[in-house]
Amino acid sequence: MENRFYTAFDTERLIAETPRDDFRSTFQIDRDRVLHTPSFRRLQSKTQVFWSGEYDFYRTRLTHSLEVAQIGRSICQFLKKKSDLLSEDFYIDGDLVEAICLSHDLGHPPYGHAGEMALNKLMGKCGGFEGNAQTLRLLTERIFSSKKTGMNPSRAFLDGVLKYKTLWSELKSVNGGELPKNHFIYDQQVQYIDWVLEGRDFPLELSPGKARDGFKSIECQIMDWADDVAYSLNDLADSVRAGFLTIEKIERWADSRQVSREVGSAVGDLLSAIRGGMIEPMVGRRIGIYLQAVSLEESINFMSGTTNRYHYDLVIESKVKAESELFKKMAYEVVFLSPELNQLEYKGNHMLERLWGLLSERYLTGEKSSYNLLPDAISEELDSAESLELKQRLLCDFMASMTDGSTSRLYKRLFIPDFGSIGDLVS
Repeated sequence: MENRFYTAFDTERLIAETPRDDFRSTFQIDRDRVLHTPSFRRLQSKTQVFWSGEYDFYRTRLTHSLEVAQIGRSICQFLKKKSDLLSEDFYIDGDLVEAICLSHDLGHPPYGHAGEMALNKLMGKCGGFEGNAQTLRLLTERIFSSKKTGMNPSRAFLDGVLKYKTLWSELKSVNGGELPKNHFIYDQQVQYIDWVLEGRDFPLELSPGKARDGFKSIECQIMDWADDVAYSLNDLADSVRAGFLTIEKIERWADSRQVSREVGSAVGDLLSAIRGGMIEPMVGRRIGIYLQAVSLEESINFMSGTTNRYHYDLVIESKVKAESELFKKMAYEVVFLSPELNQLEYKGNHMLERLWGLLSERYLTGEKSSYNLLPDAISEELDSAESLELKQRLLCDFMASMTDGSTSRLYKRLFIPDFGSIGDLVS
């Protein structure tokens, strides 16, 4: 049965392709193209909360993305069954949402948000670095690295990945000239915003920044909530199992923030689950509650007449949303700001900065042009780049593509005298 929710506008690809007889839908092809790429596989060795490789029980960017995809698909199934606005032949496509969720962290660099901040600082004078913008760059231009091409996404898929629609220079202007820290796309990517919106200009009320970034397709909204659910609950379980969230720390934090820890409260339930050794079942039940705390409402805006993807908004029950925000705040203040994690973030930041310095000397300024430090294909692309700005972006591409492990190995190979052999893999 054909799904009337989508039209040719939604399934159109960035570059027209020759029609072929394929048993898969447009959105299934999008999903499959993402799954079979090195960029997706590298997520298995990129930090989610804790550095990858030290233990095998906690999430990496890969397992996080898989969980987000499962939650996102379940939300689609729930809405199809429960919403009066949808029907058997008019519904939000689960394959599309799955593809978006699997892709949402593709552009994130090694060492999590610390790595993202480090690369943004290093690229501060040439357009910045942002994980979501880098995801967009991969999907449109770089994901098939051997061919130096993107995956030719469909419009609905690409739009679903776009959490932010404000350009770096626009956000810089809004901030009074201060370099943006996050929540932007690169200036050169304005062409993809134009294509996604079919050339329509944003109305005045959607000014650069939060207002514009809040304008998301329904699939992007589902991905965003699925990401929040996984982040606030699954990462919570990892923090407990890793010993960063203990009963004593949670009680101390709750008391200092005047947050209830009585039986039946969010923190009270968490404490009870830890005492009973039932943190995973507690998280599982909460995921079910969170994904069913959604509904749809109709929306009228400058895109709603063109595509159903902008004709509906996702509504989340306020109590559930508040609980998710509470868990995220606790994890941030107790876990992410802990000395143990901050020390590792400092180390990751130091390694990225020192690698950037050396590779810049070789590939950007030519001060050490006799050294061939990177794989041939990457070196050749850097050396043949026509401008310094492009060289910087390409070097940033390489560093963002590295995993926690490959960054550490390259650092030690270049700077630790007794580490490395001629048989080591460089990338």
